[in-house]
Amino acid sequence: MRPKIARLGGVLAVGAALTVGLAACGSSGSGSNSGGGDSGSATTVKIGFMGDLTGPDSAIVIPPKNGAMLAFEEYNATNPKTKIELVPYDTQGKENQAAALAPQAISKDKVVGMIGPAFSGESEAADPILEQGKIPSLTPSATRPTLSQHGWKFWHRMVATDEFQGKGVADFMIKAKTPKKAYVINGKKAYSVGIGDSAFNEFKAKGIPTERDQIDEASSDFSSTVTKVKAANPDVIFYGGYYSEGGKLLKQLRDGGVKALWASGDGSLDAQLISGAGAAQAEGAVLACPCFIPFGEQSDPKLKSFVDNYKKKYSVDPAIYSTEGYDAAQAFVAAVKAGNTTGEKINEFFKTYSADGVSKPIKWADNGELGSTTIHIYEVVQGALQWLGKSDEATLKS
Repeated sequence: MRPKIARLGGVLAVGAALTVGLAACGSSGSGSNSGGGDSGSATTVKIGFMGDLTGPDSAIVIPPKNGAMLAFEEYNATNPKTKIELVPYDTQGKENQAAALAPQAISKDKVVGMIGPAFSGESEAADPILEQGKIPSLTPSATRPTLSQHGWKFWHRMVATDEFQGKGVADFMIKAKTPKKAYVINGKKAYSVGIGDSAFNEFKAKGIPTERDQIDEASSDFSSTVTKVKAANPDVIFYGGYYSEGGKLLKQLRDGGVKALWASGDGSLDAQLISGAGAAQAEGAVLACPCFIPFGEQSDPKLKSFVDNYKKKYSVDPAIYSTEGYDAAQAFVAAVKAGNTTGEKINEFFKTYSADGVSKPIKWADNGELGSTTIHIYEVVQGALQWLGKSDEATLKS
């Protein structure tokens, strides 16, 4: 989820300069109170969490961080021989900040694993450094398709890609409305363009005439786009972007008389989309995500336990990527339980790790991608988000 434009030139230069030192640090440290390795002397190991914790998109990163913290606290409460400490790294959504924090995590803090980076741009910036330091990373939310094409051996993803997501929501809209015309809108950021491409290509592949426009995320006036959409008169609209702009865009479309079914991806899956558009204008909006948000009462005992414990600890319901953060942390818990307290040994453990998580079944292929993924559909109903089901099964409420 939430890719940003990566600036790889300087990042790779920094990574190359640090190669020798970081590789040594990543493979030998085993925690804050330990002399090293899997000798049995470790009492605490450190796992990092990297993402936008105070920046403009933090509402989508804090939930997976909370999920991870909950998993580690539950584990530590069992009084294990080796405890786990979560070390947060706040990137504020900035790639260069992620690149600067990665060597600190390895050399100074001596983490043996990383949950994150949360965004794809940050992943492009920090993961080459984590790779050199032999630090296994599990991103709960980065969705850029090319992340798995770098040949990284210590990188893993907890969700489906933007390509899969854009196609999934487009197919859902086609099934729901049998549209004669479609319209795709995206911003300038890499995430917006990428997921917009996926939806646009799927509409075209299904023979649906589709027009497209791009907005400037820095603007607050989208009237020119509204005019173009009204002239096109589509039956469905897909917006590739974030809730901060998506809410304003949706409001202006509705105020301009556009009534077509409006859908977006995980970048817009937050209650702030509703507040930004207004409850009336947001009603019926569809949001897709490769994540599962457990709304309402849960019948599955494991999922119910997670929801109850999350609400008890944070006094809020689980939100976007909460379950993925929890499942990522549980993978590290399983590795440490099995006696693995170095980055290299944890990474080896992940090669055969298989679990039925609260979010989905988890088993990684050699390239770090999940063996199976799902797109979930949500709808704004009476001013609140509701889960409709998996994209190939869901039906609209309105």
